[in-house]
Amino acid sequence: MDLLPPARELLFFMTAAIVLLVIPGPAVLYIVARSIDRRRKAGLASSSGIATGGLVHILAAALGLSALLVSSASAYSAVKYAGAAYLIYLGMRKLREPPVTVDGVRQVQPVSLRYIYGQGVLVQVLNPKAAIFFFAFLPQFVDPRRGSVTLQLLALGMLFTIMGFTSDSLWALTAGSAAGWLQRNRTFLRYQPYVSGSVYIGLGLATAASGPRHSPR
Repeated sequence: MDLLPPARELLFFMTAAIVLLVIPGPAVLYIVARSIDRRRKAGLASSSGIATGGLVHILAAALGLSALLVSSASAYSAVKYAGAAYLIYLGMRKLREPPVTVDGVRQVQPVSLRYIYGQGVLVQVLNPKAAIFFFAFLPQFVDPRRGSVTLQLLALGMLFTIMGFTSDSLWALTAGSAAGWLQRNRTFLRYQPYVSGSVYIGLGLATAASGPRHSPR
């Protein structure tokens, strides 16, 4: 039983995945904002959370549960608005952070990496477009003659998730490295909560206003 398609089809799958992954979307912007805010470890924790949330959608697609979001407008809307509300909530919390003190240090409450990871999971799980993407994209590379369709979907989903985590981690490391320089800049420190908060709120509003599109990010 071959869980992955032949070499030519697999190359096409990976090429299409790379094209989708290199285009920054809401998940990437979320990771970049987290990385600048809390450095590289937080960015990597967010990337891990996004990847885990993606696995939830992949499992749902493999089990056929994503069909509910495809066929039911009310189910899609419920998940979409829940995700939008959560992003706006994160943005409002960010906007309420204390300003920079006279010595240039912002008094920010410590946040555990586990908590940041959990936020990433929620952000991706509450993204119905990811569910629809996997439900529409992965089956194109499945052939029942090769064996279990469910296992093939899981294998392709895992491959996409690994590629996505690699791409997201590069964004996190790059933004987290730049954060060191940015956070020594007093002007940046003064306005950074407003910038990050606006990013989260903007993502939430964009999610709420968007229609069903086949994009996982």
